[in-house]
Amino acid sequence: MPSLTIYKSNMKKNSVLAWSVVVALGGFLFGFDTAVISGAEKAIQQYWNLSVFEHGLTISIALIGTVIGSLLGSKPSDKFGRKNTLYFVAVAYLLSSLGTALADNWTVFLLFRFLGGLGVGASSVTAPIYISEISPADRRGRLVGLFQFNVVLGILISYLSNYLISQGGEMSWRWMLGVQAVPSLIFLVLITYIPESPRWLILKKGATEKALEILRIINPLNCEEELASIKGSEGKLGSAQKNNENLFSGQYTKPVVFAMLFAFFNQVSGINAIIYYAPRIFEMAGLGAHSSLLSTVGIGLINFAFTLLALNFIDKVGRRVLMLIGSIGLIASLFLVAFTFYAGSFSGMAIPIYIMVFIAFFAFSQGAVIWVFISEIFPNQVRAKGQTLGSSTHWVMAALIAFCFPYLAETFGGAVTFTFFGTMMVLQLLFVWRFMPETKGKSLESIENNIVLH
Repeated sequence: MPSLTIYKSNMKKNSVLAWSVVVALGGFLFGFDTAVISGAEKAIQQYWNLSVFEHGLTISIALIGTVIGSLLGSKPSDKFGRKNTLYFVAVAYLLSSLGTALADNWTVFLLFRFLGGLGVGASSVTAPIYISEISPADRRGRLVGLFQFNVVLGILISYLSNYLISQGGEMSWRWMLGVQAVPSLIFLVLITYIPESPRWLILKKGATEKALEILRIINPLNCEEELASIKGSEGKLGSAQKNNENLFSGQYTKPVVFAMLFAFFNQVSGINAIIYYAPRIFEMAGLGAHSSLLSTVGIGLINFAFTLLALNFIDKVGRRVLMLIGSIGLIASLFLVAFTFYAGSFSGMAIPIYIMVFIAFFAFSQGAVIWVFISEIFPNQVRAKGQTLGSSTHWVMAALIAFCFPYLAETFGGAVTFTFFGTMMVLQLLFVWRFMPETKGKSLESIENNIVLH
């Protein structure tokens, strides 16, 4: 009898893992779609003879779509459900990949790139919410972290794909963009096999019986207690608030501040500036163009490896410990880069090594924790709105930092720019040390009690 119980328990665990892996494919497509343009942008500029402004718009249009998609992400997620919103995300990726590959004029190309950006933005809201809501408390960090892991994997695979396809001649850029249709179609098909979020079914649809069936798979031993806990969280809100809850009402001040600060610090670390402009930074440090590109590949591999490492620790040591370790490492590496620029004593590999140390600490902390933490800290009723707030703050800051970095580096130089990033990480360390709550191993409802109601 005990062996049968263990077998059933393992089957349930495998079901939740399978659903999480399927939804995390949205993160893979997120990473792939974001990075794939890097291999095609020069050929696209030549093909349509684009001006500097048109070229810039072509590269940034997907990021504009991402910001809008993240801002609007909570509406379909709350109204139509997490699963149905993921269908939209999959269709957006599929149409974007086919549309950009087949586009016969520049305007059509822009529209389909924008659609892909909407998919990225909506995915960054809905996928972490869904995984968070179906995950057992003791494995939630690892499972939600699969989303970030897949983002990093998608970026790596897109670089590899671009390299392999680039051998195919002057029209190879169409294949670079079109190949994404394959994982997009797989994602679309696999979504049909996942259930809706039980928390959404209870709180938005009142479908208690259907939700209980799913909870029996997720948590067979305590499904009734979990159902009561979810319904209890609904009861803490007034009936007038229930269907149209205002995220900025006073009771949600703590999670709102936590989400916005977390997303803000994520970007003022300089991560996107470094990812987007790594070859430029390495050339500023005295490396040749070829060595700069080779060092960029190293960044991708380290990002991937340390994200994977973080997933093995996030549920063991907790989110807060990873953030404390990471913040100290980020401060040290950023100030070392700043000092090297200030001293002007470039040994060739000093700055690339410090940058790779930075990437390792970032992937181990902020990179792995951000989507997990933001998806956990908001109550069930406003989780989609809260995730939208955190995600849109992240993407707006990403756009600002990516836009401003070339000007800052040119005007003030590497020493001042990286000193700014390092100073921001000192502030992040103070925030984590003094204010960040630990959410490891707690149910979403108990986190709500600790953060919102106290």
